[in-house]
This record gives sequence, structure tokens and C-alpha cells, in this order.
Amino acid sequence: MNQSDLLEQIVAIARQAGQAAMVIYDKDFNIEYKGDDSPVTDADLAAHAVIVKGLKALTPDLPILSEESANISWDERQTWQQYWLVDPIDGTKEFIKKNGEFTVNIALIDHGKPILAAVDAPALGVTYCAATELGAFKDDGQSRIQLSVTKKANSGLIRVVGSRSHPSPDLAQYLTQFDEVEMVPTGSSLKLCLVAEGKADIYPRLGLTSEWDTGAGHAVAEIAGASVTQVDGSPLRYNTKAEYLNPYFIVSALQP
Repeated sequence: MNQSDLLEQIVAIARQAGQAAMVIYDKDFNIEYKGDDSPVTDADLAAHAVIVKGLKALTPDLPILSEESANISWDERQTWQQYWLVDPIDGTKEFIKKNGEFTVNIALIDHGKPILAAVDAPALGVTYCAATELGAFKDDGQSRIQLSVTKKANSGLIRVVGSRSHPSPDLAQYLTQFDEVEMVPTGSSLKLCLVAEGKADIYPRLGLTSEWDTGAGHAVAEIAGASVTQVDGSPLRYNTKAEYLNPYFIVSALQP
């Protein structure tokens, strides 16, 4: 299947999962907590079920790693060359607050690099999608516009996207390198998408994330022309180690 057809199928699956989540979002829902005290709702599980069913029908030979089914051994995972990386609901805390800033995330990882993805924000009516051979896009259901980052000089006012729910104590120190900053607080993987569409200049993530939190947004930002690197400038890669935690990273539309 070519990238164009595959991307349309993934966008459709992400939107179906988003609508399944919205059914729960619009009423009272159950909240449980995992061992690390992170919340999980009925919507996480409903979206997960839709995505897994859709991906298995679409690409039965490709493995799936989802936040809601992550107990896959490293011995098995290290043999994967291509796989689907899924976060059924990123921004569960935003979902619980009902501020709309949560996303459904599906990314195709190829040899450690995200090459095709969809990020659906169903409460906002927006889907971001990207593929290496096609570009990055924002789709509101009526029209689809291509996203292309214009690199900005590393001076003047810098718009910094940050987390609503996970402020990092290291961020203030990092930002001292800029003359003037404007914070753009946003939840979930929308942070990476805001850099992709030019609404923010940089997203320094100096706090913990897992690979499923970033894979899809990473594809959108990088394919749109932003850089996505570890703090030392090396690429942010996936499925290279036993644990799922990402290193700290920087998503930037600033000139080096």
C-alpha cells in the first residue's frame, strides 16, 4: 500500500477512535489509576480497541505497541523493524478536565524513526497527519492545508509551548538563553503540532514522556520541517532500548 492510501486509512482510524472517545467525553466517565498514579479512563480503553481492530485489519503483519498494551518483552520488540506506536488518548488529564486538549495518536515507526502518523484532536475538530513522501498537514474536516515550518532567528520574542499538566523545573533555566519568551501552554501531543503549524517556535520537553506520547506528533513536526532532537542534538529515536521512557528532547523551528 502506498503512503497516500495508508495515511488516509490511518486518519480514518484515528478519527473513529476519537469519536469513540467523544461519546465518553460528553458524559460522566470512570477514572482509574495505574501503578504510576497516571489516570486511565473508559475513553482510553475504547479508543485503544478501535485502533487495534483497525490496524490489525489494515496491516495484519505489523506489530502494535500501545500504551494500553505495553507489556511486550524487549526480546520480542528488538526484532521489530516496522511497527505501529499508539497512544489511544494522550492528555488524559486534559480529557478529565474537559478542556479539549487531548489527542488520539497513531505512528508508523520504521527502523526507529516515525515516518507516517495521525494526531486527531476530536474535541477541537482537527486532525494533523504526516508522511515522509507526502508532507505534513492540518485537516479540519472541510479542508486540508500543508504545514511547512519557516525557520526563525534565535532572537527576539520566542514563543515556547509547554505543558498544562506537567510543568518542568528545568524549563526556567533552559529559557534563560532567550531575550524574551511568551509561554503557550498546551496539553498533549498538540504541543509538537503547534510547532509544526507555526503557532510556537520551540517545545523543550525537559521532563518525562514515554515513546507513545511523542511518536505521532514527532512525525508531524519533523516532516513539517521542525527539528526533533535530544538535548545534545542527536536524533530522538524509538524502540532502541528495553524501557519506554524518552530522553529529554527539543522540538524547534529556530535556526541552529
